Amino acid sequence: MFSIKSIKLNYTEIIVFGTLLIIVFGGLILSLPVSSRNGISTPFVDSLFTAASAFCVTGLVIYDTYTHWSLFGQIIILILIQIGGLGFMTVITLFSIFLKRKIGLKERRLLMESANTLRIGGIVLLIKKILIRTFILESIGALLLTIRFYPSMGLKEGFYNGVFHSVSAFCNAGFDLMGKYGEFSSLTNYLDDVVVNATIMLLIVVGGIGFVVWDDISINHFNFKKYQLHTKIVLMTTSFLIFGGALIFFATEANHSMLNFNLKERILASLFQSVTPRTAGYNTLNLSQLSEGGSLLTIILMIIGGSPGSTAGGIKTTTFVTLIITALSSAKQSSDITIFKRRLETDTLKKASSITVIYMSVAFAAIMLISINQNFSIKEVMFEVFSAIGTVGLTLGITPLLNTFSKFIITLLMYGGKVGVLSIAAVLAEKKEPSPLSRPFEKIVIG
Repeated sequence: MFSIKSIKLNYTEIIVFGTLLIIVFGGLILSLPVSSRNGISTPFVDSLFTAASAFCVTGLVIYDTYTHWSLFGQIIILILIQIGGLGFMTVITLFSIFLKRKIGLKERRLLMESANTLRIGGIVLLIKKILIRTFILESIGALLLTIRFYPSMGLKEGFYNGVFHSVSAFCNAGFDLMGKYGEFSSLTNYLDDVVVNATIMLLIVVGGIGFVVWDDISINHFNFKKYQLHTKIVLMTTSFLIFGGALIFFATEANHSMLNFNLKERILASLFQSVTPRTAGYNTLNLSQLSEGGSLLTIILMIIGGSPGSTAGGIKTTTFVTLIITALSSAKQSSDITIFKRRLETDTLKKASSITVIYMSVAFAAIMLISINQNFSIKEVMFEVFSAIGTVGLTLGITPLLNTFSKFIITLLMYGGKVGVLSIAAVLAEKKEPSPLSRPFEKIVIG
């Protein structure tokens, strides 16, 4: 029986290396002939890329999921998506619960780290709630999508597609089986379908706001004043980004990707394009037709991403808000960082700054490496890189054209985006004993 106690690693290292092992194992399974539709082995580098994209709930694909992978391969991808979306420690806890095995303090600390919750008390109960609510929400989504897919696909295929796309949307993965209508077509054939658009968007948003927020809402219902500060920030920022982004897309894309759309299609497409970069990877628009402004806004949304403790990636909404509030406080020459009449700790700013600096540094290093290695436009490379590290899955069409070196870079970015660039940096950083001396202060000029 698996035991965390037998592993001599800290919590961050277990998550970092555990995730890596699952990705490699998934890649090995997907490389088998049984996983491909034509019965031929898939190159391991491509299988590893796909496994990383699935487990890291990204959605970037070298091969169209429907036309290349067999039913077995598709199910393996779906399992990787579900485990990655929930977090592998959550899945281990599920088995422990079924086996009635006691969950020790170390496992609880690891669960707290994995779920990004602020307290260890009640963590097992929170995990149980996450599992139950995930099953309920994915089931509702699957039912709604099945009802919509059934007339054109039949009951059996419609149900399978309903389940697959519900799980993929809730986990913010972006994998689809719409290759039957054209390779890499995503949801473009459902541009004007209100049921499909609304269901997918709601699943993406609910999966992306975070499990801690769910719990707070379930306890305090719709009493906004009683919510934790974390919940208030997440809900406020998410609403602003969705509706603010939709308004900008509605305006900028009228003569570009939404040319000749009627009003209903423009509204649905604007909302969908505002939701999906944070960080789902589905698209109803032809992304290659986005305006320059629309492409830039999509990249910005991919960088921000979802919220902590969710199925989404990016630097996270709370990090984004912390940096904005800090900048405003600095402009006002205020020593306190306050929001909703609450003061943030200095450590919060340090962590937000560290995440953003490392995240952007890694992204721009990857952009440089891929640009030197392959002849793509800088916009295409930036789009691909931020999509990978933000675990988004949107692309301007260059993913199948990546060579081995670029695939390796993108795979690393997806992995880093999933486990957290700060976590990887902490594992790789040399551990030194803290200095017993308190160094003297000296001022430098900033700005």
